Amino acid sequence: MDAIWQILVEFLFRLTLGISVSMGCTSSRLVTSGFFRIHLWVLMGICTFAVPAIYTTRHLSSPAADNLWWWQLGMAVGAAALSYIGAVIWMYEATRAGKVAIWLVAAFALAGMLLPLMERAEGITFWGALDRLLGSLLLGSITTAMLLGHWYLNTPSMKLAPLQRLVVFMAVAIVARMLLAGLCAGLEANRLSQSGNLSTSWLVFLSLRWLAGLVSTLGLARMTWLTLKIPNTQSATGILYAAMILAFIGELTAQLMSVRGGFPL
Repeated sequence: MDAIWQILVEFLFRLTLGISVSMGCTSSRLVTSGFFRIHLWVLMGICTFAVPAIYTTRHLSSPAADNLWWWQLGMAVGAAALSYIGAVIWMYEATRAGKVAIWLVAAFALAGMLLPLMERAEGITFWGALDRLLGSLLLGSITTAMLLGHWYLNTPSMKLAPLQRLVVFMAVAIVARMLLAGLCAGLEANRLSQSGNLSTSWLVFLSLRWLAGLVSTLGLARMTWLTLKIPNTQSATGILYAAMILAFIGELTAQLMSVRGGFPL
């Protein structure tokens, strides 16, 4: 049960980082300010939910790093506060200051996501940091694209370029995630095979992780791109919603498998 709470906390930070980076890369000239304001409130809700989740896992910190959970709690509170401040800024159409607030939320989420790695003997490793960063970009790009697709229902006169760019960003993030996941899965399979612990259940979960979280989402990204060529933003949004659900399943499965694994999956 404790591991589930840790996975949840990390997932919330990953989602916050990915959405804020994707929003930060979205053009404020082509997308109305209401999109940024409303979805900063969404980020505020996610970060607020992370606070009690972090508090629940406080006893899991090692004695040598007992204060790390306080820092992580501070990152969640800070990201929530900055999300609220950013939403207020966007109410007054201050686009430059609003973008700064979004990137500050991303910075706080990145710190909160990486802090638990400092408790490990090897500290923050390249593989651990890259795993979390690419997972965040995959989750955030898909979720933000879906949210932006919904926004076209409110303002159908907006140009399609911002949504198309997010779909490209989403596809690049998925391919990058595939390369890392494929390399790490091969290394982990070799490690388990040598130790005699390669099981059928591990292969089943790995198949779920790949089919749902990577292969299917990449196919849906392609379908979304073709749908936007018609153009039909409502159908594209429905496809993105399905992609988001599959991405959530895939990334949570990968996190669950990596709890006891030697390599991030």
